[in-house]
Amino acid sequence: EKYRSVPMADEDFDDSDLPDPSLRNIIDQKSLQWVFVGGKGGVGKTTTSCALGVQLAKSRDKVLLVSTDPAHNLSDAFSQKIGRDPTPIQGFTNLHAMEIDANDDMEKLQQQMEHATASDDDDSNGGISALMAELTSSIPGIDEAMSFSELMKQVQSLDYDIVVFDTAPTGHTLRLLSFPTIMEKALGKVMELKDKFGGILGQAASMFGGNGAQMQDMLTGKLEETRAIINKVNDAFQDPDTTTFVCVCIPEFLSIYETERLVQELSKFGIDSHNIVVNQVLFPEKDAEEMGEWLKENNDKLPKEAQDICGKMMARKRMQDKYIGQCFDLYGDDFHVVLMPLLDHEVRGVEKIADFSESLVDPVDLET
Repeated sequence: EKYRSVPMADEDFDDSDLPDPSLRNIIDQKSLQWVFVGGKGGVGKTTTSCALGVQLAKSRDKVLLVSTDPAHNLSDAFSQKIGRDPTPIQGFTNLHAMEIDANDDMEKLQQQMEHATASDDDDSNGGISALMAELTSSIPGIDEAMSFSELMKQVQSLDYDIVVFDTAPTGHTLRLLSFPTIMEKALGKVMELKDKFGGILGQAASMFGGNGAQMQDMLTGKLEETRAIINKVNDAFQDPDTTTFVCVCIPEFLSIYETERLVQELSKFGIDSHNIVVNQVLFPEKDAEEMGEWLKENNDKLPKEAQDICGKMMARKRMQDKYIGQCFDLYGDDFHVVLMPLLDHEVRGVEKIADFSESLVDPVDLET
């Protein structure tokens, strides 16, 4: 294996039983229903998600791309407006995308509850707002958990074959996996308030206007429903037949380090992960040493400016190869490690994404 930084003891080492360096395994696994794409910020998660969605659309009847990152990029990637509801991607009949926002979802939920418990008193809305604000401030992540629950309810009712999640940077993604714990805390908090203060809570809510008991029951009911959905979804996420997580990185220290942390956390939560996409690789099919030898032989023939440019490129190539070597040492035996080339242009628009996506399933030949 070219990128292994530790030489193999056996010179005739057979790497044919190593995982194929492509994402074809995801395309071929027809039982998959949920694919998460995650990693550090700025490593190309959205491009990878979109490219994977395009490839999946070739063999699946209905594919949905969902962005759960507050800084949505799907619209930019496909160069078309994508909203809160599934939007058809131009040029496809079976590929849709949607961008969700936890804050919008919480506001919508609040409005629904206000409408359901509305009284003639204009102040009735204040009770819901106060209750929701108390819950959100005392249990961090509850807004995202409830938003995610609403999303899953919607997605499941739409009957897609497979859903690809373009997730927020690593920290947010890992929080998504801890939603069941957050929901337990939220329900515990509400029940604790109910047990301790019962009537007082009702009176306090009534002071803001509206029916305190009704408001409280409705919130408890909503949290119970959210917990049930999240627990069910979490069971599905821990099943390697239906769910997998694709880690995306670039060949730099911080990104490789973050990937290692992500892989460990996923393992802790029981989420399957056996694919790593390394983006922005300079000439993945070329070897830094061979390129260095060529430059050494020809450097004197080059103008000074070209020497500087080639020197800088070679320094970057050597650094990348070092980290790619580490990546193969860490994961090469168990993971499909896919090297994606650094291109001369941005990957924007359906055509460029479709071209780029071919490298995910038909990677460059590393043996040449």
